[in-house]
Amino acid sequence: MSLIIAARLAELAARHETTSYGALARDLGLRMGELTAALEALMEEDAALGRPFCAVVVSARGSALPARGFFDKAAELGRPAVDQAAFVADERQALTQG
Repeated sequence: MSLIIAARLAELAARHETTSYGALARDLGLRMGELTAALEALMEEDAALGRPFCAVVVSARGSALPARGFFDKAAELGRPAVDQAAFVADERQALTQG
């Protein structure tokens, strides 16, 4: 399942689009807990490999930022976001350059 999620996130990043956690969970037929666990596992993999986080899942439609858990996990992985908006913008830019 994580490969499917990673592929979906990569598609969104390539199109400079975002989706909400709820919409992604519905699209993939997952419960929210399953989705967030998979997203956190992908963040761990990205951090271990020195890749940018795929910050394209946002807290709700119309929001530009991921949920607080994204930032908590990023900090846990040694990449704290002092300025959340700037952090997300940098991660998204790095995704499209790599």
